[in-house]
Amino acid sequence: MTWETVIGLETHVELATRTKIFCSCTTAFGGAPNTHCCPVCTGMPGTLPVMNKAVMRYAAKAGLALNCDITRYHKFDRKNYFYPDLPKAYQISQLYLPIATNGKVPIRLSGGEEKIIRIHEMHMEEDAGKLVHDPWIDQTRADYNRCGVPLIEIVTEPDFRTAEEVIAYLEKLKSTLEYLGVSDCKMQEGSLRCDVNLSVRPAGSTELGTRTEMKNINSFKAIARAIAYETRRQIELIEDGKRVIQETRRWDENKDATYSMRSKENAQDYRYFPEPDIPPMEITEEYLNSVRAELPEMAAEKKARYVAEFGLPEYDAGMLTGQKALADFFEEAVRLGGAPKDVANWMMGEVLRTLKEKSIEAKQMSLTPATLVKLLTLVKEGKINRNTAVEVFAAVFDEDADPAAYVKEHGLEQVNDTALVESTVAQVFAENPKSVADYQAGKQKAFGFLVGQTMKLLKGKADPKVVNQVIRQKLEEL
Repeated sequence: MTWETVIGLETHVELATRTKIFCSCTTAFGGAPNTHCCPVCTGMPGTLPVMNKAVMRYAAKAGLALNCDITRYHKFDRKNYFYPDLPKAYQISQLYLPIATNGKVPIRLSGGEEKIIRIHEMHMEEDAGKLVHDPWIDQTRADYNRCGVPLIEIVTEPDFRTAEEVIAYLEKLKSTLEYLGVSDCKMQEGSLRCDVNLSVRPAGSTELGTRTEMKNINSFKAIARAIAYETRRQIELIEDGKRVIQETRRWDENKDATYSMRSKENAQDYRYFPEPDIPPMEITEEYLNSVRAELPEMAAEKKARYVAEFGLPEYDAGMLTGQKALADFFEEAVRLGGAPKDVANWMMGEVLRTLKEKSIEAKQMSLTPATLVKLLTLVKEGKINRNTAVEVFAAVFDEDADPAAYVKEHGLEQVNDTALVESTVAQVFAENPKSVADYQAGKQKAFGFLVGQTMKLLKGKADPKVVNQVIRQKLEEL
């Protein structure tokens, strides 16, 4: 039997406000346990929450950018459950009237086809605390620093059929939120967390199977592996005559497998009721227009502008605008005097290759646009050649060191002395008479060999154009 995978996502996004959603405690990552909390965010008796206005504005921005309908009259609800990381024994969230609904996110797959992912809703809520498990002393400790950190939860319809679609959507979502400036989307710090709801069914069926929810997935690669594993697990259960249990499962990165955590709750299990301490909120047309006016130039608009203004290929423009940090880097480098195509070529080549090698994102690199422009200027002025520039780039990348100082310190200045090049070519010809004869016999590969030997003797510092010119001239004179 052929099976079809059906996937829906619940993505929690930490908003980049300086303070929490209902109190003035800092949202800064880290800090000693239980030092970023107060009686309000821990729900002590007699305290009252006060809505952070920036949270609603950020949420409205995200809703508009994701093509959602903004709920003009919305409110908070209490989600009741008992767990050690929730000191209040309830979470302030939105169920009945979330701030945004009915969104649409277009994604493009590797084959070029486009698909629309529907967003069921987006709601605001507060984060819970964090449980820290210490196997050495067999203890679990609670850190409430994260309690009250503002979140938006973006819930999709079950529109995904493959891991590729899931990753494409998450990359698009991450890029959108970073462009808006509403979140830093650092998965390693928990700013972007994704729960995967997955079920399988016979191909062609319209009936949904029993779903499981997978948590603790902290990278896009892990999400793809988790989807592959859980799909196999469910199919094997059904084909063995067993049933899939609706439950929450934990992804274990080390074992590359999911494990049961608890039964999966439904909305009624949380006994939602309207939050009595926070009055309903209204979003006026005037307010919404002011939010629209703050929306920045997004990735698709930048891509079109890069093609029209800088003459970049669509593929290059798409890659450069896929991450806000890359787009910002490119534009700053151009502003500092870098030729757009030269900057783009280096970013598409050496920058992206190095980021991949080091497994970091563009926003994490130390290299600045000013340093890249200085390096390109050295090449343009003929002080170093392209091959040497690649070597210098690798050397200055981590520390954002001065390329000119590095070139001087290591004696990498380009050799422009024609007399030196000519004497070196004469030496190469004398040491490689067979290659000279091969070229004269029509073997073009011999020319490249002679160029390579000359560059080797000159330690790669010569201008390749000069070397080529001298060798060609000397060969014609023979």
